[in-house]
Amino acid sequence: MRALPILLLFTALFRAFSSSNDAYPSGYGDEPGICLSSSAKLQQREAYEGEIFDITHPYTPNTPLGDSAEGTGQILRLLMSMKNGSDYNLSEMRLCVHAGTHVDAPGHMYDNYFDQGFDVDTLDLRVLNGPTLVVDVPRDKNLTAEVMKSLNIPRGVKRVLFRTLNTDRRLMWKKGFDTSYVGFMEDGAQWLVDNTDIKLVGIDYLSVAAYDDLITAHLVFHKSREIILVEGLNLEGIELGIYGVHCLPLRLVGAEGSPIRCILIK
Repeated sequence: MRALPILLLFTALFRAFSSSNDAYPSGYGDEPGICLSSSAKLQQREAYEGEIFDITHPYTPNTPLGDSAEGTGQILRLLMSMKNGSDYNLSEMRLCVHAGTHVDAPGHMYDNYFDQGFDVDTLDLRVLNGPTLVVDVPRDKNLTAEVMKSLNIPRGVKRVLFRTLNTDRRLMWKKGFDTSYVGFMEDGAQWLVDNTDIKLVGIDYLSVAAYDDLITAHLVFHKSREIILVEGLNLEGIELGIYGVHCLPLRLVGAEGSPIRCILIK
């Protein structure tokens, strides 16, 4: 893994994760009953500003979809067209909730959770938004327990985006599903659950779980309902290090997955 200088990494980690609430560091937002001056409000607003990286893949007919050689196919259909005399244009969208950049809910792999209503509308936005670490993993391996241990992810880190060989191979730009993608093996998923504080796992292909452990690794992650999986991220050109991540799924009541817009702020 290409590493940041040790001093820089741990200084950044301290700043990002030392607050009492990791998802919302202190100093953000007005305190109740306090009226900030215009200058203070401006400084507060500027605290949110920074370079923005969109790590969401565009949705097109060629957007890859699990177990499909043909991609998603037609996503948008123009129901009403001004060219045909309508007063306005009006489109309809049809899209599998696990195509492209998307998020999984616990009901994706556990039918009892699906029946109990643990859908994407129940996912914790405090987990989906906050400080995150972007790391590289060895290019010749799936994410096993050995690989996870070698990354030396510090305790306290709650969100990690894993950049793999999938990015180098640009698999998300190919409409055909490729079973040779890199992902978590069952033992790697279990090691992460047992030895880290990570609550958001992001990866650069359609599944966090390697094809050979597709079901078992997902089951490990979803069992506690505490870990959120974000899949199909575009990490091409993203430098390693610490960012603010913001991921917002659609409020699809009853859905076990959703398209998601994710950005990083440096």
